[in-house]
Amino acid sequence: MDYHHVVEAAGAVAFALVFYSYTWRWFDAAESPARARWRPMVNGVAFGLLALFLMRSRIQVGEDRWVDARAVPLALITLVEGTPAGAIAGAIALVRRLWLGGAGAGAGALGIVAVVAVAALVRVWAKRDGGVGLRHSIALAVAVFAVTWASFLALGERGAAMFGPVWLPVLVVDLVGIGLVARLFGDVVASRAAEAARRDAAQLRAVTLLARAAAHEINNPLTSVLGGLGLVARKVAPDSEEGKWIERAREGGERIRDIVARMNRITQVQETPQIGALPPILDLKKSNDPATGSVEARTPRP
Repeated sequence: MDYHHVVEAAGAVAFALVFYSYTWRWFDAAESPARARWRPMVNGVAFGLLALFLMRSRIQVGEDRWVDARAVPLALITLVEGTPAGAIAGAIALVRRLWLGGAGAGAGALGIVAVVAVAALVRVWAKRDGGVGLRHSIALAVAVFAVTWASFLALGERGAAMFGPVWLPVLVVDLVGIGLVARLFGDVVASRAAEAARRDAAQLRAVTLLARAAAHEINNPLTSVLGGLGLVARKVAPDSEEGKWIERAREGGERIRDIVARMNRITQVQETPQIGALPPILDLKKSNDPATGSVEARTPRP
């Protein structure tokens, strides 16, 4: 085996890992949900180009025997980023393989499609288990090896004769390139998720501290206002014009009390949709813990 070729392929995959980690920063959903929608496309194109590079930069495993690691980036990006990104990367590799032509073009094209498909299925399995683990990545590596084997067997005896001497290097490439490297990609996703969770927790703490301080400062004068209105209401006829205005003022004070109570029950940060040039604001109803119920529903009305 030519280890120069191995190092070249490993370096390309390592560069892809670094690039993928940066796309999580460039297309952070917390900062810009609209920009985050471009991440699957950007990564799909990048990993599709990486597959083309690996198709061209083959690894020599013996005299006149070569293998390539095209399946590695296709499987990795589908597993960690999703089917849309995998489909884009696979389409780029598929066009290249069909353009090269040859007797094995059809089998090679089907192999590329199958790699993306099995990676998408393993991703569904991993999501059900709560994330990509070692068993998922190893299972994907074995499945990709089986797909590669089947694509050679599709060529008949000639394909079987070609695959026989290189099956072990292909298995090693898949196990290392997918089974182990997928864990590094998973660490990127996990670290970004942990960072987002810390950021959300800090944001929630800041919002709740501010809301509770504001609620405390509002409650003190509000109690005096409602108490004074109650005393005045005793000396004014309820049906008089003054009595109606006092009742409206008291209802307004009760609504303020409801809002203050809601501010003390914030458990998450939910914004209202942006309307025109107006910036989004905190949605108090959606930011309350649903388990506490609606404050207005539990507050008795006179």
